[in-house]
Amino acid sequence: MCGIFGAVNSDGIDERAIRVLVKQAKQRGRDSSGIVMRRDSEYHAYCADFEIDKLLRRVPIGHADLLFGHSRLITNGTSDNQPVLRDSVVVVHNGIVVNHEKLWNNTPASRELSIDTEIIPAIIALELAAGKTPDQAANKVLEVAEGVVACAALIPERGELILFSNNGSLYAGDRAGGIVFSSERYPLEQLEATDIRQIRDAVTYKVPVGAAQIPLKEWSSRTIDLVPGLSLTSAEESLLEFPKPEFRRCTKCILPETMPFIQFDEDGVCNYCANYRIRNHPRPKKELFDLVEPYRRAGGDEVLVPFSGGRDSSFALHLIVKELGLKPITYTYDWGMVTDLGRRNISRMSARLGVENIIVAADITKKRDNIRRNLTAWLKSPHLGMLSVLTAGDKHFFRHIETVKKETGLQLNLWGINPLEVTHFKAGFLGVPPDFAEERVYSHGAMKQLRYQRLRSRAMLQSPGYFNRSLWDTLSGEYYRSFTEKSDYFHVFDYWRWDEHEINNTLLGEYDWELAPDTSTTWRIGDGTAGFYNYAYFTIAGFTEHDTFRSNQIREGDITREEALRLVADENAPRYANIKWYLDVLGIDFKDAIREVNNAPRLYET
Repeated sequence: MCGIFGAVNSDGIDERAIRVLVKQAKQRGRDSSGIVMRRDSEYHAYCADFEIDKLLRRVPIGHADLLFGHSRLITNGTSDNQPVLRDSVVVVHNGIVVNHEKLWNNTPASRELSIDTEIIPAIIALELAAGKTPDQAANKVLEVAEGVVACAALIPERGELILFSNNGSLYAGDRAGGIVFSSERYPLEQLEATDIRQIRDAVTYKVPVGAAQIPLKEWSSRTIDLVPGLSLTSAEESLLEFPKPEFRRCTKCILPETMPFIQFDEDGVCNYCANYRIRNHPRPKKELFDLVEPYRRAGGDEVLVPFSGGRDSSFALHLIVKELGLKPITYTYDWGMVTDLGRRNISRMSARLGVENIIVAADITKKRDNIRRNLTAWLKSPHLGMLSVLTAGDKHFFRHIETVKKETGLQLNLWGINPLEVTHFKAGFLGVPPDFAEERVYSHGAMKQLRYQRLRSRAMLQSPGYFNRSLWDTLSGEYYRSFTEKSDYFHVFDYWRWDEHEINNTLLGEYDWELAPDTSTTWRIGDGTAGFYNYAYFTIAGFTEHDTFRSNQIREGDITREEALRLVADENAPRYANIKWYLDVLGIDFKDAIREVNNAPRLYET
């Protein structure tokens, strides 16, 4: 996944235009970069494992009349980068081809690289050799590839540049006698390009003819592997404990006595059940149709959809397109803890529904360093109330959505938050009593936040390592989540009943949604943090967010208590692969970390 961009002008490209295009592309990822250009009548290609600005400082672009490139968010490994040069075709690609392994098995060509993008020039070359036009060759890629494919493909010996996309994450416009293109419309508007068009089916532009084989220069300077190889061993996995707690549970739901602020009445029913208000009883769907009606447009996009690629946002996107009939743009914030599985599901859904996906990527190296510092502090003094600081970095999601709204000109945003994902215990372990009247998954309000921050500061004093350079990132993210004004902001599941069976059947049956290999649940499987924090909660307190979620389903009448107990007995099992990935990308020794969790005092007896 990346931002791609380019400019073609026989009179010479405008360096200011390139700076504008690059700035927007960097927003989508900055882990690596690549450029293809024609300068002094010759084509050249460059790639690097550092950000695009640094690459541009090394590559002189003066006198160039064609330049295109990418700024990439690392996915599916780091051993290969773009542009990909193969069979006299040069490609930069935004997206993930999720079925590339299958396509290689059915393609009479040998694979040379590990990157999924390589299949694209291979198919184009085979189609051209069979006598197809460039448009036909590119459309063949769109026909057989699954997952997002938004590409610029150069065929230098024919003097042809092809732009094509299966989800609309590619725009082209006319400027100063040439063309400019980008993964998003916004930078083209900034450049005052005319006739801006969204690229879907292939469009071919004539460019100067060049040598079939373009020289490629590569730079490598990264010292940190952003996608380390996942090496799993039985010795490590055997360190993960799965205790069988002996404790009292509510006789109506399954919450245990280790739940913060829990109380039982004479019948053994907990106060969480006694104070529960039905959440999954939506208002009439007609109200939602009436609500979105003023936002409909005769042409163009109509709604911005926050999209994590998780189960609930994926199903909400399905409803928005298939049931509401709206034309959305999706927005994804990648803060370095979205797994490749999550990214592949984003790619699947976006491609199947033909929906543009705007990615805002954090500086992943810095974000992961922040998490590493906080996890190191936590391991020195394990405190369940402080586990939430490990996920604080994702709250900038709420800041960037306002920027994306401005850039796209969209007001309406529809969220797919599951109404049953209320987890009072996460703040409860810090000393915050449950607010049974809270209507939203995320709590808001100045007094609530001040109380929460006061209690957290007190807990941080137990391990001074929390006072590190991540503090501003954490506090500012929580500010944007809790205090910024949100307008034209609605929840799909306020009007559409959340039904787990319907959701799973739809995602698996209609979209070939990918499941995790280390758990039976479909919840949080694209989240790199979930395996670790749930392991800590279960090991120390004997329950996880699965227990609270299933308890809410019991209260809603969706499942029985017996079914809930059976489900959590499986869902609470340690997710070794997920935990291993998490600790590896943070650079924390697996054995040391797990031993610290295992040695922490427990709140129950076994």
